[in-house]
Amino acid sequence: MKRDIISVFDMKDDLTDILDLAARLKAGEKYTPVLQGKTLALIFEKSSTRTRTSFEVGIYQLGGHSVHLNQHESQMGRGETIEDTAQVLSRFADCIAYRAFSHEDVCTLAANASIPIINALDDLEHPCQIVADLLTIKEHKQRLQGLKLAYIGDGNNVCNSLIIGCALMGINFAAACPEGYLPDAEIIAQAQPLAEKNGSTLQITTDPVVAATAADIIYTDAWVSMGQEEQAAEKEQLFAPYQINAELVAHAQKDYIFMHCLPAHRGLEVTPEIIDGPHSVVFDEAENRLHAQKAIMLTIIDH
Repeated sequence: MKRDIISVFDMKDDLTDILDLAARLKAGEKYTPVLQGKTLALIFEKSSTRTRTSFEVGIYQLGGHSVHLNQHESQMGRGETIEDTAQVLSRFADCIAYRAFSHEDVCTLAANASIPIINALDDLEHPCQIVADLLTIKEHKQRLQGLKLAYIGDGNNVCNSLIIGCALMGINFAAACPEGYLPDAEIIAQAQPLAEKNGSTLQITTDPVVAATAADIIYTDAWVSMGQEEQAAEKEQLFAPYQINAELVAHAQKDYIFMHCLPAHRGLEVTPEIIDGPHSVVFDEAENRLHAQKAIMLTIIDH
């Protein structure tokens, strides 16, 4: 039976195993050709640096290869249905990674494909990013359980997925977002009992100082997501109090780490002294996208 990774919830039973596999892949052989002859189809409706590159390099290092389709090159861009695309690519490829504007489209692709589907980012979640994030935190903190992660900024897809990942791993999570930009209420409701089961807390506030206080990890993302460029001026003004700067991180633990899924905008969501400073692990985090993607592919692609 095929397995899809559409949400971090889809890894609720084996997220620890996936993280352990990613760590072993990073520490072990660079080239592990266990997916020889396998093909990964990449459908990208949005631009990408880390996600596309890590998938392409990852499938190559595992012995397979990739085929990239953007919306201008595939028939989906000319009106072919997602349902038809799913059935056709299922005859050609062994797995599809889909970066979409709409979460519903990812779900539709998964429902109509007979091969595994990986959500490579949509408007609700970014599950692959969170596997890399948790791997990075464990590398730098040697544990996950009992830490405090403060996410400060827009309650977007990355924030939503972090909520689930932290709940599953027993990380105390605090999000500080402006009114109107809070994380998804349904995801919060689903994650709450998981957090309680794993001995952690889930806090949503509009006060960045409350979130940052005693945090082991300070995390932020761009204030303006892809496709929202027309909102830039308005959001930059609204989010100014949520900037990660020296004044805010003074409330965190002295050995906090700073994380950002990138691309970053220095002078907006974070000051240069923080993202380029000694507490920043953003490039370790970016590198770990490769190992996380490889672990996810090995977990769900038949071999």
